[in-house]
Amino acid sequence: MLTAEQLTAFLLQTPMFRNLSVDELSEIAGIMRIKQVREKDVIFEEGDAADGWYIIYEGTMVVVKNMPAGPEHELAHLEVGDCFGEMALLDDSPRGAAVHADTEGLLLQFPRQAFEDLLARDNLAAYKTVREMAKVLCQRQRELTVILADIVDDVDRQPTILRNSMIPLLWTQPHWES
Repeated sequence: MLTAEQLTAFLLQTPMFRNLSVDELSEIAGIMRIKQVREKDVIFEEGDAADGWYIIYEGTMVVVKNMPAGPEHELAHLEVGDCFGEMALLDDSPRGAAVHADTEGLLLQFPRQAFEDLLARDNLAAYKTVREMAKVLCQRQRELTVILADIVDDVDRQPTILRNSMIPLLWTQPHWES
């Protein structure tokens, strides 16, 4: 299927692992599982328990969110090298959205318990990976803030009630920063 050299070369090119040494990467790769998916396969559903996090080796995935007032909404289209599923892994919450295979592909899965075991052993590679996860989440938050700011600022397109409900989301200082 995939050689160790192919996996190492691929992982070292992904943002999540580019700051790891080859030895550190081999520790992380040691817990990795390879999962082949077909088009339309469900990787996980919204509300599922976190079983791990993933990096796309081949193919594309779609992140979708159930909407209370209508059909599901596509939140993101993910490609080779993108990661997903790390939020539920970090905070032990149910999955906040579903991920489906848009095309046939190959995923690298990092099982939750195995990753937590690395962290419990004070594994430096695992800590570096968590730091990189935090960077990914910060970038996504910045992008979301721009989107929300555009919605709030566009009074002509949005009802006043929506605008007023969004303002606290954008400008309220989180309790951990006060």
